[in-house]
Amino acid sequence: QVQLVESGGGLVQAGGSLRLSCTASGRTFSDRAMGWFRQAPGKEREFVAGISRSGERYYAESVEGRFTIDRDNAQKKVSLQMNSLNSNDTAVYYCAKTRRVAFFASRQYLSAQGSYETWGQGTQVTVSS
Repeated sequence: QVQLVESGGGLVQAGGSLRLSCTASGRTFSDRAMGWFRQAPGKEREFVAGISRSGERYYAESVEGRFTIDRDNAQKKVSLQMNSLNSNDTAVYYCAKTRRVAFFASRQYLSAQGSYETWGQGTQVTVSS
């Protein structure tokens, strides 16, 4: 069974940067799309970024231009580089693996939580102003 473990969270000042990493164990990784979601206190979990098998990347409007998602299939890792952080980025960040085996993936598919079958435990990101 595939497990996902996030790392890299922490406390950072506004305007700073953090790099999150998610490492997968198990047999499946390269044949699935991957995504990052976040959940702020008192709010619902929301889509942040997704990357398909073919390398297509999609971002939430709130992070476009500041965050970059990448994947390394050989290492079974997906990363999220976060720059120009602000207090609105404070949340628990989760990586997730999609259930469908497909080379391409649309924004609609990657941004839907129901598309994902495996979730990590999350890593806390706190941005101080």
